[in-house]
Order: sequence, then structure tokens, then C-alpha cells
Amino acid sequence: MEKSETIDFRDESDVSHRPRPVRPRDSDSPGNGAEASVRRRAREGAEPTPVHQVVQYEPAHSDAVNCVTSLNSDLCVSGGSDQAVVVYDWRVGKVCRCFYGHSKEITKLGCFAGSTWIFSASRDKSVLMWDFTGGPNPIQSFCGHELVVNGVAVSPDGSRLCTGSRDNSMCLWDVESGKCLHRNTISRNLVTHLCWVPGGTSIVQTSEDKTIRVWDSRTWQVTNTFPAKQYIQTHCDVNMNHYYLLSSSNGFGGHGCEATLWDLRQPGCKVVEYRGHVQTTACCVFLPTSIGSPALVASSSHDSSVKIWDQNTAACLFTLALDGSGPLSSLAPCDSSTLLCASYNSGLHQLQVSAGAPPSVREVARF
Repeated sequence: MEKSETIDFRDESDVSHRPRPVRPRDSDSPGNGAEASVRRRAREGAEPTPVHQVVQYEPAHSDAVNCVTSLNSDLCVSGGSDQAVVVYDWRVGKVCRCFYGHSKEITKLGCFAGSTWIFSASRDKSVLMWDFTGGPNPIQSFCGHELVVNGVAVSPDGSRLCTGSRDNSMCLWDVESGKCLHRNTISRNLVTHLCWVPGGTSIVQTSEDKTIRVWDSRTWQVTNTFPAKQYIQTHCDVNMNHYYLLSSSNGFGGHGCEATLWDLRQPGCKVVEYRGHVQTTACCVFLPTSIGSPALVASSSHDSSVKIWDQNTAACLFTLALDGSGPLSSLAPCDSSTLLCASYNSGLHQLQVSAGAPPSVREVARF
């Protein structure tokens, strides 16, 4: 199976995607009285400070959005409780493709870098493979798990797919044939997320048993198990130089709710913890690095906030509250200044990250 080339389906003459402004939001952080400040300054005869407008684009989903990932520099892929896999051009605010094939909600997504392949995991126990430039039906299916599939990742060469489930099993598949090559079941290993180490043969996996496991895709055995955290680990991410690992914890009332930085070169070595969320931290990601700027980490939480952290010092540099959005389930860096955030109540949020001193984040669009 050869990799497909990305094709731009945008029609520049199409005006259906022209934005509609929604209620004003402050350019930095909601809730600090930006609108009242404008009115006060106007009464005092001062030049009004412009209030940032959030653009409302065509909605991607009709229900909660559970996951989002980047397909290329212009397109993202999202999955929701409406059972749809949606390819969206976030730069112009337009749906490009919708794929339907799952019988229950989408839980996780994966893409093969440099191609148009999309992998969707679902509560219906299956993983389906789609081609953005192909037809409406899946081009491959991966069936064999006994419970919801919560983890999916494709190998750096695109030949293998790894999946993990609440049935305690991790499976390795041949992408071309859809055949399961290896299956390994570990008691209480209810998989919550997994990621393939960039350019490597290792897979990192989080679990409801509060541990993090590193797998060797060649032997399909666990090579390292990190010390168990106090709370369930919900998500993981590995940076591009494959030295560091992020994991996030569930929790409530500020107990748990942290993200943790680990050193993969020294298994079990906890570097720092990022504390500040007051409900489950559902997602944590490394942000693209900018020359002259500190390395940054982003996290999203069920407390409806996104936080930006200094990767090395664990200092919280900025908090953006997305009021009314409900739990924030997933984050996807798209370029050096754009971060997409999936929410239960208000769809997808396009966030603009400014790597200044200190960094800042503002919401610029919803869809």
C-alpha cells in the first residue's frame, strides 16, 4: 500500500465558509472585565481598547468532540460522540470530508505523517483506516479487541499499527493486510492512551492501573514500567527528540490533576510535575519550539482551561479559561502558533499561541 499525496480540496470561490463573529472575548484571558474596561475608558474619554472577536465557523460536529489531531499544516481530523470522523480546514473554517463507519462514538485518532491516511478508534471495539483522498468507505479495518479501543498509533514507516483497549490488551497489526501480528494481555492494563516514539521502535502506553509502560514493537514485550502514580494516567506524549515523555493524571478538587515530565533515557526518572488544574487533566502535549524561546508544554482539563507551562521549570506561564466549553478532551499543535482544542460542549477551539515573554494564548475561532 503506497502513501497517498495530500491534495488541497479548498475552493477559493466558495463563500460558504465566511466567518460569523460571536460574542466578544478578551484577547488574553476571559473573566477579567475587558468589556467593562472598554466602557469605562470610553466614559473617561480615553481611546477604547479593542475587544477581541472570536470567529464562529461552520461546526465540525453535532455532539461532543472527543479527540483532535493534525493531518497536515492546514487540515485537522476530529472524532466525536456523533460517530463522525471529520477532516477540517481550520485556516478557512470549512469541512472537507466526513467519514461514517463506526457504530459508536470515536475515542482516538491517528494519522501517518506525510500521507492522507487516518486511523479512528471507537467504543465499538474496532479501528478503521480511511484515505482522505479516497472514497467514503474505510480502506482497512482492525477488529479483535473485546472492549472499547482507547489507543491508536502508526509506526514511523507506516507499515504497523498499534492499538490498546480496556480489555487489558495491546495489539500490533499489519496495515496492508489488517492482520493481527501480536497480542499481549496484562492483568489490569486498561489502556487509556498510547504513542509511538518518533523515529523509533518503542511505544509508550498509559493505563487505568496508574502506570506507564514502554513496549518494544519488535518483541512485543514491555521493556520498562514507570513507577505508578497516585491517579489514573489519562494521556501521554513524546517530544520529537524522543528524550522526554509527558503523562497526565485524572483527579478532582485539585487532588491529582497534574501532568508529569519523565526522562525516557532514565526510565522511571520523574523530572518535574505541572500542577494547577483542579479537575482531570485530559491531555498534555509538547509545543513546537521557537528559536530563543523556552520549551513549552500545554495541558487541557475538565476544568475548562488550557495551561501553558515552562517545560523545564514547571512554571505556569498562562491560563486560558474557555468558559462554558465543558471538559476539554484533546489538544493538537498545528504549527508554531496554532493549537487546536476539543471540547464537550462547544466544539473545536482554535487557539493562537504567542511565544513572547511571557507566552500568551487567545481563542481566535470556534468550529
